[in-house]
Amino acid sequence: MAIVLGEPEVDGLSEVVGVLREWQYDGAPMQLHPGDLGWFWRFGVEATAAAIRTWSRDGQILAIGLLDQPDLLRLTIAPDAQQDEELAQQLVEDVTEPERGVLIEGKVNVEAPMSALVQDVLFENGWSTDEPWTPLRRDLTEPVKDPGVRIEVVGPEQAHVWAAVLLASFDRSTFTEERWHAMAAGLPYADARCLAAYDDQGDAVAVVTVWSAGPGKPGLLEPMGVHREHRGHGHGKAISVAAAAALQELGSSSAIVCTPSSNVGAVATYKSAGFQPLSEVRDKYRDV
Repeated sequence: MAIVLGEPEVDGLSEVVGVLREWQYDGAPMQLHPGDLGWFWRFGVEATAAAIRTWSRDGQILAIGLLDQPDLLRLTIAPDAQQDEELAQQLVEDVTEPERGVLIEGKVNVEAPMSALVQDVLFENGWSTDEPWTPLRRDLTEPVKDPGVRIEVVGPEQAHVWAAVLLASFDRSTFTEERWHAMAAGLPYADARCLAAYDDQGDAVAVVTVWSAGPGKPGLLEPMGVHREHRGHGHGKAISVAAAAALQELGSSSAIVCTPSSNVGAVATYKSAGFQPLSEVRDKYRDV
């Protein structure tokens, strides 16, 4: 059977999220997580559906991609199809030709599991290796200690507080309260939590969203931010520890996060919160 490139409609998102949940397991290479779709959902359900690509054979989804940006495809592959040569060749053809509707012209990046055959095929077809990212993982089989600050689970009534802290955490952030509500309305958010950390003066100083993929599977931190006016006081460590505790309560086996290796402060923060760095991962890129 031929491999078919698909673009799911809104009513097909439930299947995509479900398949991504099934593919998560401890020890898996860093890959697209249901929480990545959940975080993208802040742009609305229609935009989320429009950003997803699937590759299927005989009705079975073998690979899922998220156009996180017009020039960035975040791609993951079914565990039993990562060495599928036909699939790897088809994926590379589809991401190389702009008319396939996967990536635009210009410099484009593809993120894929480092152990997948598609990495080799991209390299053989002239794709180069981009800057490294560091995945980090915290095992959740042991109790998580108290983070030492007041932590609140954020609901619709506190959405404006959470949004304001996130907006103040990233220089180019465009996050709004409306986007929080859109994210919270998404399918993956049924197994997610937004948390806020408060300092001794009662100010919200750090936020995080955690995404469960189901009991016994790794959960994801995406995003985590510390208000720029409250840095240097351990709030990043505290909210990351709280995130691990929340995922443990949701039944996750581990907590995972990924950050650019060049962001040494973020790597150090996660390590201080009990996350262990894993082997670096790198996108492939080329000018199309």
